[in-house]
Amino acid sequence: MLSPQANLRLLQRTSWSGFVYIAFLMVGIWPLAGFFPSQPPSWDAAQITRIYHDNTVGIRIGMVLVLVGSMFYVPWTAMLAKLIAAVEGKPGILTFSQIIAGCTNVLLTAYPAGWWLTASFRSDRDPQIVQLLNDIAWLLFITPIAPFMIQNVAIGVAILNDARQTLPRWVGYVNLWVAFLFIPDPLAFFFHSGPFAWRGIFIFWLALAAYTVFLVVMGVTLRQAIRASSDPDVSAVHAAAA
Repeated sequence: MLSPQANLRLLQRTSWSGFVYIAFLMVGIWPLAGFFPSQPPSWDAAQITRIYHDNTVGIRIGMVLVLVGSMFYVPWTAMLAKLIAAVEGKPGILTFSQIIAGCTNVLLTAYPAGWWLTASFRSDRDPQIVQLLNDIAWLLFITPIAPFMIQNVAIGVAILNDARQTLPRWVGYVNLWVAFLFIPDPLAFFFHSGPFAWRGIFIFWLALAAYTVFLVVMGVTLRQAIRASSDPDVSAVHAAAA
């Protein structure tokens, strides 16, 4: 059994996992793969294939980083589950909903990276197939919003119903707003250009901004809650664990 002090140290380190997750994601997608912003979905197969031929090594290294970085969403999900379970008194519907949604989000980060890696695997692949793999990767990366929304709703409802106010109530409202801002994402299936295409302002940029806000707000406020409860008294340490 972990001592209260060891448990507190584990919580303090785990609170960084959300930042590490987004750092791996952004480094892999942006400077290495060159996928930030993404290719326009209106590009033809030859234009898409040229990207993979011109930066094969960067895409492979970047997507491996995304695959590795996805694992940091696991401790992040576990920490959020601990917070919600403390609010519910024991693991309940909100806790399990958040855990299942968080684990699904790990896959929704890793699988698109796998499709991008597959598209870059053979230099002699038919451009039409490369375009298909690229389409699958981007649409799978952008549109499956349900797990993300469920996770934010579970966190938001838990925070707003926490009698001890472990985290400020405004953090709960931020989570609900983040869930709401994901709603337009499935429209990416209907547009090849404009604000509702997969690289459009209401799809790519709005979702990216909303999720970055979520990770930063939750990471900072969780660390503040842990730090505020880090005195040597055992009851205070258990409050920090909550």
